[in-house]
Amino acid sequence: MAITKPKAKNPLPDKAADDFMAKAPDAERRGVRKGSKQQISLTISPELLKRVDELAKELGQSRAAIINLAIYRAVEHGLLKE
Repeated sequence: MAITKPKAKNPLPDKAADDFMAKAPDAERRGVRKGSKQQISLTISPELLKRVDELAKELGQSRAAIINLAIYRAVEHGLLKE
């Protein structure tokens, strides 16, 4: 009896594969949309959160506004620039 290699499976065409993956439960973003913004979950150390809250109070802003501003500055102007 001869040993034969199994036949190669035909992969799905690109469009079919994309359609299949688009139907996966984790394919779409989860969370709550608020206007044009997407709500996320963020884990932060208690010490840093306290400092963020103190800065927010000092500037008369919300915690979310301070975090958004910090992220915006980091992305638009670089993390290490002041």
